[in-house]
Amino acid sequence: MSALDRHPLSFGRFVAEAQARGALVVQPRMGFSDPALMRSGLLATKGAADAVVGTVTIDSYTRVGDEPSAVRALRERVPLNGFPITSYSPHTAAWVLDGVRDAGFPVQVRHGSASPQRIVAALAPLGLDATEGGPVSYCLPYGRTPLLDSVRNWQESCEALAALRASGAEPHLETFGGCMLGQLCPPGLLVAISALEALFFHRAGLRSISLSYAQQTHPGQDREAVHALRRLAGELLPDTDWHIVLYTYMGLYPRSRRGALDLLERSAELAVETGAARLIVKTTAESHRIPTVAENVEALRTASRAAALHRAAPAPRAGSADNAVYAEARALVDAVLELDADLGQALLKAFARGLLDVPYCLHPDNAGRTRSRIDRSGRLVWSEIGSMPIGHVPRRGRRLTAAGLYDALSFVQRRHDSAANKPSNRPRPAPSSAPRSPQEVAP
Repeated sequence: MSALDRHPLSFGRFVAEAQARGALVVQPRMGFSDPALMRSGLLATKGAADAVVGTVTIDSYTRVGDEPSAVRALRERVPLNGFPITSYSPHTAAWVLDGVRDAGFPVQVRHGSASPQRIVAALAPLGLDATEGGPVSYCLPYGRTPLLDSVRNWQESCEALAALRASGAEPHLETFGGCMLGQLCPPGLLVAISALEALFFHRAGLRSISLSYAQQTHPGQDREAVHALRRLAGELLPDTDWHIVLYTYMGLYPRSRRGALDLLERSAELAVETGAARLIVKTTAESHRIPTVAENVEALRTASRAAALHRAAPAPRAGSADNAVYAEARALVDAVLELDADLGQALLKAFARGLLDVPYCLHPDNAGRTRSRIDRSGRLVWSEIGSMPIGHVPRRGRRLTAAGLYDALSFVQRRHDSAANKPSNRPRPAPSSAPRSPQEVAP
């Protein structure tokens, strides 16, 4: 198989071409341990909308390097919560992708690992060259792996991905930094970590990168954040093919079907308004179980149609990148870059000194001196900034109590479920006609 056959169209190029023709690229977060189900899931999502990226999400055992447990589960026919790419033979994994991945349907591997070397090594033999994560974002929220180890592991993984360029590929890496803990992290810190991880990838040799941001609690603040992230990417990533990937809200999801669909549609509209090129969707099942393939297809279609309707509507007022979120993110980025010429070492020093400090994160390498809250307007604001160099940013409100923290965590869920019980004149995308079958139930 030639390099051109193995890499028919780069991930970044596919996204750029879709954006150029006015299409929002939509993508599920889907993974199954049964190869036949994984293949059928990819095939079902492939034709779900105008521009779709396929996903192979890796299981929890593989994420932490516990292949023996993954193999044992497969032998005992115990379903896993993702595809154990390092436990199946390359032949089996290649069969899953055969005739599925092509120039019109790139596939990204998603995993959540602070030690991704074996996962990254498994991609190249399959002709895959797109994945995601980061030394901070796939370490602090997911366990107790020392940040020092994660930085080293990700440096090695980035270099291995970058080496694929010699085969004719243009490997793509997406930072998960804009999704730290999913919620209650003010946008300035999300934007800063996303930008810093992207710069980490760039310095390791990658030239096709996406920067993530997760939809939060206030649409206006989210618009400011995405515009700020776009500006930082332009400033920090020369000679790079980059785009913004937006995540539909990552926290407690609405329980009602209408509330869930409404939140998904708002994320698609946010992507259109801010120039984000790709959207990671969520389904109506998020609040209570793992989605079926059909529910993922419905989410892709709903988001794509909502984006098209919003794009066809009168253009909203353009947002400015010169805003408070940018000022905060730029201050954090500059403070980190001043610590060390080696960005990995700079990140370690920044967390050790509390210059970067994720609220409510219990990882031993996180200082844990910052706190945030939702103000009366619905914006995420700082109540305590610890040692972070953002003293010029107003600190509003008081520290959360346990009851207040619970209310904040369920803020978006309650707002959209409440709105679902009220009459609405908003146009809605046509309902999905995706087929359903017992075989589509996720493990």
